[in-house]
Amino acid sequence: LKETNYIAPLYLYHDDGTRDSNFKRNEFKKLISNLASEPSPQDMFDYIYAILHSPMYREKYKEFLKSDFPRVPVPIQKNFDRLVSLGRELRELHLMKSPVIDIGDTTFPETGNNVVEKLGYSGDKVWINGTQYFGHVPERAWNFYIGGYQPAQKWLKDRKGREVTYEDITHYQRIINILLETDRIMQAIDGK
Repeated sequence: LKETNYIAPLYLYHDDGTRDSNFKRNEFKKLISNLASEPSPQDMFDYIYAILHSPMYREKYKEFLKSDFPRVPVPIQKNFDRLVSLGRELRELHLMKSPVIDIGDTTFPETGNNVVEKLGYSGDKVWINGTQYFGHVPERAWNFYIGGYQPAQKWLKDRKGREVTYEDITHYQRIINILLETDRIMQAIDGK
């Protein structure tokens, strides 16, 4: 049985240790010919990352994306630099390398056993048991979807019956910040 794998690395590495951009093909050069200068491979990645996070793009191509590879529109200079910048912000957020992940209002104010027992959301609180909660969690973060699941909910459900540590609490607060920033940037990609 032959297995087919599809990968699209940013760089192609050679036996001698050198690398070439995977975007160097002639067809690709034609696609970017309307840009003022040839973008770096990282800029192209960030542009594509931004496009794939556009709510309008996702809605427009929803059915197509279920069955095929995404098609990325040819970049035009007018929007290219803005989308590269937004894509870079998203990439850094999702890799947890952005300083923004530690800036937020989410709290964990009550002491207790820190065991995730019964999850619930009310007001701006994510309850993990009868007495403890994460405070200042906007509903849009709690209900935010990525793919087919809601990360703010799934992360806690995966820890049901376990005690969350200080590191876990900090990590969850970062997740909330990342979701809020992702939502903000996604809206900015569409110019909202």
